[in-house]
Order: sequence, then structure tokens, then C-alpha cells
Amino acid sequence: MPLSWSAWFTLGVLVLMVVALVRSWARTDLVLMGSLGLLLLAGVLTPEAAFAGFSNPAVISIGALFVVAAGVDRTGALGFLDGLLRPRGRRIGPAVVRLFVPTAILSGVLSNTPVVAMLIPRVQAWAREMGISASKLLIPLSTAAIVGGWLTLIGTSTNVVVHGLMQAEGLDGFSFFDVTWVGVPAALAVAAWYALIGHRLLPDREGADPASGQDYRFELRVAPDAPFLGQTVEAASLRTLGSAYLARVRRGEDVFDALPETTMLPGDVLEFAGDASAHDALIARPGLERKAPTVDDEGREDLPLFEVVVAPGSRLVGETLKSVDFRERYGGVVLAIRRREGQVEGGLGNVPIRAGDLLLVEGRGALKNRLGARAEDFALVSPVDTLRPITSRAPVALALLAGMIGLVAFNVLPLATAAFAAALGMVVTGCLRGPAIFRALDGKVLLVIAAALGIGKAVETTGLAAIAALGVEAVGAWAGPVGALAAIYLASNLLAELITNKASAALMVPVALAVAADLGSEPTAFCVAVAVGSAASFLTPIGYQTNLMVMSAGGYRYTDFTRAGAPVSLIVGVITVAVCSVVWL
Repeated sequence: MPLSWSAWFTLGVLVLMVVALVRSWARTDLVLMGSLGLLLLAGVLTPEAAFAGFSNPAVISIGALFVVAAGVDRTGALGFLDGLLRPRGRRIGPAVVRLFVPTAILSGVLSNTPVVAMLIPRVQAWAREMGISASKLLIPLSTAAIVGGWLTLIGTSTNVVVHGLMQAEGLDGFSFFDVTWVGVPAALAVAAWYALIGHRLLPDREGADPASGQDYRFELRVAPDAPFLGQTVEAASLRTLGSAYLARVRRGEDVFDALPETTMLPGDVLEFAGDASAHDALIARPGLERKAPTVDDEGREDLPLFEVVVAPGSRLVGETLKSVDFRERYGGVVLAIRRREGQVEGGLGNVPIRAGDLLLVEGRGALKNRLGARAEDFALVSPVDTLRPITSRAPVALALLAGMIGLVAFNVLPLATAAFAAALGMVVTGCLRGPAIFRALDGKVLLVIAAALGIGKAVETTGLAAIAALGVEAVGAWAGPVGALAAIYLASNLLAELITNKASAALMVPVALAVAADLGSEPTAFCVAVAVGSAASFLTPIGYQTNLMVMSAGGYRYTDFTRAGAPVSLIVGVITVAVCSVVWL
């Protein structure tokens, strides 16, 4: 069928949007809002259609679920589950299963981001106690959080977006346990895969060569009155330091390797590599002083430390700490940088920042909230060696969560109503207070969803969805509805890798519904395929936020995710198509 000018214009906007997202021309929310604005200005969408996404129950539901998850996290309620999650023994296979299954269940009822943020320091501690490498557990942790999102309707915002779009088209949407048909076998199969074979594909970073770039790189200065002035590195006992090693010496404009015979002079800047605890241990040695400035003029040096992961699309990417004026902008001081691919060369203030870099930041307690509010810049902000304590309101938070789940699961209230009531309960009972409420809402994510819903409406009304449906049907013609279902899943998965999972879902639902209508099939099957395919990002660390969160903590490289994630992607894809075909087609 011929395309109208509005269809061609919408197609052009979609291509421009994808290019802008892939090349990181601007933040995701700005790119999608800009694309929606172009469709609105051109008359492709009426104001009512363009902004209908902002009143869609899916946006209300997701915002409320963010508040509920933040309330549970802030009260330390998840700490009750330590005994359940904690692996036993030293065998990696059983440890993976014991961690994987409860994590998936948690992610089925909570946003997976706080679940993974809470568990990362615990998993690292458990790995040290068991004498195994955390890198054997952290990718399975992230995978469990992603797969667990398909255990219930509220497990991931992608499910809620698809549910809301189905309702907007006059359908019933998902029941609370529709996606469970896929989630349970997928979780069990992937857990079994990692326990039996998959963990062997994961790296073992324990005892890795310090020169491999898997430690923090930080700088200290030789004091004018250092007792080892004029001595060599070896004589000053700076060569063997246990958890750190001296890599280079910078003297003015000269930079050279720290050889055993290198002489120490006042003002020399020493570049060390080591873990987070090594910085404080070294600065306590007589003759060494911090090179980084203090947080404020009071000169306090006993402030808490935070590990901060730079997000894809962050304004820091490609910039240096000096060029972004990190201390003034964020109120913290970067003491060290850890990078998984390549070396950190030169002074820390002049190192171009990359997505996935882990920064060791010193600042006051409020720094965590300040950086956490910049979700577009930082994928993870975690205190070093600290765990959130269980507060007196933790049982209240768990009760509100359980009540919300029960009301939705038994169809007593719609999801948006139950989630809003639970979020309101978190505020009224003091589980979440003040600015933390607005930070939990994550306005940028809500903007992305609302804008994506509007763009998806343009795909439907201009006829692009119908054209795409014909293409999907042609691709899947050799296997009938099952082939079309597989094509819908694959297209959703590939589109999610290019843009975002929520935008992929919003764009693919109209196509899925058109395919289902043309084939006379149950639309739930195709919509579940869209929801799962859009969220099944296992191949790269930047495909899903939880992957990026564990990247630095586990010492992973990009290829580690591809090697471990490819079989998981295949397993999930096959299970999704098979289950949807059997249950609904």
C-alpha cells in the first residue's frame, strides 16, 4: 500500500531519532521529546494524541511503582532477606542458584535497579567469605534481575508500558500473571544454565595482574618533609604494598614508570593502582599527602566514600573532571578512577571519562542523594563498604508492597490505583520523605515513556504499523503465526538494543497488534513477545542498566557480557516463542 506524506515524515523522524540515540547526540528523554515535538509541529499528531501518553495509566503506574520501590529500599526492608539470599559453601553452581532464584523473585515485584544496587556490596562480601571471585556471581545477579521482571506484571516497566498500550486500544491488557507463563520457565532455565555451564564462561578476576587496569588509579603527592626524600622506591618501601602498587611517577611534565631504583623527590605525584581501601591506608603513611582537593574549605578528610558508575549518555562521557568542574557541579571530589577496558593515562583531572568508568568519590552523606538524582549521568551510586540498615518502618514498607501485590493479583483494583495507593502509603507512613519522593519518581524515565507512547501513536495512525505488520508476516510466512511471533520478538529485541527498551515496546506494540489482527490470532501472545523481547538485553553492558551497574564491581570487559549473554538470549527467545505459541496461539 502507498505511504502518505505523514507516514514518510514519521519514518524520517524515527530514523533521525534512532541515529540521535545511537550516537548520543543528547539525553534519551530530550531526543524522544524532540521527536514528539516534530510530529506535533508537522500536524502528524494532534495535541490530544501527542500528549495522551502523559495521562496513560502506564505512566502513573510506573511513577507510583518507583516510589514504592524507593520506600522499600530506603527503609532497608530488603535486608530481611539476607539469610535467604546468602550463598552457602564454596561451589559456584549452587551459589549461583541460591542467589539467582530469590533475586529473580524480588525483581518480579520491585524495580530491579534498587534490588541490584542493594545486592552488589553483599555479593562482593559473600564472595570474599566463600573464597571465590565476585565476577562469577555478578553477571548472573544482573541476569536474574532482568529475567525476574517477567514473573509478574509489575516486574519491569516494559511490561507496564505494553499493558497500558493494550488498554488504550480497548483490550484488557495483561493480567497480573500473564507474563509469568514465560518468566517462570525462563528463570528456571537460565538459572540451570548458569549453575551447570554458564558460570564457566564467566571470567575469574581473582588475583588478576594489577597492571591489567582492573584497580582504581589514584594519585598522592610526596610531602616536602617526607622522611624518604632522596631514597629509591624500593628503599622507601613503596614497591610492595599489598592491596596497591606504585605504577608511575609524574615530576612536572615528565611521566615515567616507578622502577625500584627511582628516587623520590618533594612534589612528585605518585600514581597508584589498588582497591578502594588502599587510598586511605596510603595517605596515612608519613610523607604522602592527598593531591585531590578537599570537598570544602574546612579540609575534612574523613568523609564517606562512594563508588559511582558513569552512565551511557552522561554529560561526563568524553569530558575530563576539570572540564566539567566536577567538584563544583556535584559537590564531591574524585579520588580515583577504575576502568575495565584500557588504561587510565595521565593525571586524573585530565583523563577523558568513558561510560562504565567507576569513580571513587569523596563527599558528605548528602552526596549519595545528589548524585543519585542525576540518573542520566550516573548508573549507580553506592557507599563503599556500607549497607543500608533495617529501620523500624521496614515492616510497614513490606506490608504496603504485599498489599499492593494482593490487590492487583486478585483483580480487586487496577494496577494504577493500587500502585498509587501504595505510593501514597509510603509517604504518609514516613517510609519515604521530602526530596527523596521526587527523586524516586525519576522524571526523565517518565518523560521517555510518555513521549514514546505518543510516537507509537503516530506509527499506528499513519499506517506505518500496518506496513511493518505486512513485513513481519512476510518474514514469518514460512512458519505461520509462530514465525510471525518469532519475527516480532526479534525485531523488539534488536530495536531495544538500538534505542531503549521502553521506546522499543511503545513502537512495537502497534505493529504486534496489527499482525495479530491480520492473522486472527490472540494479541496477548504478540504483546508478551514485545514485552520480553524489549527487555531481554544480555549482550552488552549498556543494553540494560543493571548490566552497567555490575560491570565495574565484577571487573568485567564488554566481551564478558557477550560471551555469557549470547546463550541466555537464545534460551529466553526460544522459551518466549514456544510458550506464547502453546498458551495463546
